[in-house]
Amino acid sequence: MTTVHTIAVIGGDGIGPEVMTEAVKVLDVVAEKHDLRFEKVVYPFGTDHWLATGGEQGGETLPDSAFDEIRAMDAVLLGAIGDPRAPVGLVEHGVIMRLRVGLDLFVNLRPVKLYDERLCPLKGKTPADVDMVIVRENTEDAYTASPEFSAKGTPDEVAMQPMRYTRKGTERVIRYAFDLARKRNRSNKLLMIDKANAVRAQDLWTRTFEEVGTADYADIERDHAYIDAACMWMVKNPEWFDVAVTTNLFGDIITDVGAMIQGGLGVAASGNIHPGQVSLFEPIHGSAPKYRGQNKANPVASIMATSMLLDHLGHAEASASIEAVVARLLQDNTIRSLSAGVQGTAEIGDIVAEALA
Repeated sequence: MTTVHTIAVIGGDGIGPEVMTEAVKVLDVVAEKHDLRFEKVVYPFGTDHWLATGGEQGGETLPDSAFDEIRAMDAVLLGAIGDPRAPVGLVEHGVIMRLRVGLDLFVNLRPVKLYDERLCPLKGKTPADVDMVIVRENTEDAYTASPEFSAKGTPDEVAMQPMRYTRKGTERVIRYAFDLARKRNRSNKLLMIDKANAVRAQDLWTRTFEEVGTADYADIERDHAYIDAACMWMVKNPEWFDVAVTTNLFGDIITDVGAMIQGGLGVAASGNIHPGQVSLFEPIHGSAPKYRGQNKANPVASIMATSMLLDHLGHAEASASIEAVVARLLQDNTIRSLSAGVQGTAEIGDIVAEALA
């Protein structure tokens, strides 16, 4: 019996629609092979849509009607959001943050896995050394607090945007990370990353980590690092990392470090997840407006996002098939580079789709 899933597809800005076309192409091939069916609802949301519906005079980002439709679906595939024609952060906040916060996608999951030694900028590091997952809290911290300005535009201006954490928000993402460390069953260790020595509000993270680990995860070894040291050790000894959990802001930073270690933004994908509920999957690269419409963008990261989507929906074999094919095509140099312009966007999508078929 064919399994049917309904997913929202949002190409977004810049190269987003192009890389999303290739991701959907690959998804369709895998679906046919594994007796799955995806009913795709394509949405236009992004800067073009915002401008077409009024721009700064009331343009639309993600209306309530569409949000309610998406809430009832199984997953979302997103290309990229961001365009210099709109005020910084406006469309990003209206689309991405609305989905993350509105759907309560409290886990940002970032796998960091090296598929071929030539892709890693670190001397002497191989795929055996780079295989980790960063669990980033996704709905709290400074990103979801309202900014405040006083005496704006004067020499006495003050700007504030507080780091705000709750016990509920902290505990649930820490429990998710403990469960993931147990499921991966590699080192059976979980690293918690904070800066509680300087940002004392993060003592909540330190205490919650210890209390939850002691009470319910005695089989998982606990480790701790401050964010500055964690970034240093990730570059020096990535093989030390397995599963790590951290705050929203620090997670945003350290996962980009991880992305470069695995070969760059051209291969890195992420999931914005609420276990058991509709979740969002996307490449972590930006919209790169300068490459828009030129068939230069590398779609591997968006293709890897489909692999994460399949895994989230319970189709581990289909998910693994995409990862295995991408790894092989990188290792045998069929996909020659992760940089823009080396091979065409559609060409790479066709290569992966044909290899899967």
